[in-house]
Amino acid sequence: MMQMFSQNPAAAYRRVTLDARIAASGSADLTRICLEECEAALAHALIAFDRGQTPSREPISRAQTIMLWLASSVAPGHPLGASLKAFYGGLAAQLGGQILQPDHQRLSEIRKDVSDLLEAAG
Repeated sequence: MMQMFSQNPAAAYRRVTLDARIAASGSADLTRICLEECEAALAHALIAFDRGQTPSREPISRAQTIMLWLASSVAPGHPLGASLKAFYGGLAAQLGGQILQPDHQRLSEIRKDVSDLLEAAG
């Protein structure tokens, strides 16, 4: 683990910052943090496209994992529970299709969906 930190100090800093945010948050904040992290991962993949590169699998896989976690963690009594599970699960499925053959337009649309959800959450 220390080797990873020494090879990528920026990633280590982001991880420590994320861990601190999670530790200090309540359940509503966890959803926002997850959505923000998903949006950031997709932005990372889109930057690769902007540089004329194919994005690595890591940010897309990370975004998919976040969506799967959100889908599985919707509170059972939530009034929008079924809709949220379908939304998160649908995005996770779409992201799964982007891991091997990423498409700039499709990733942009998924990122916009996540961004819209964040905006709606306030």
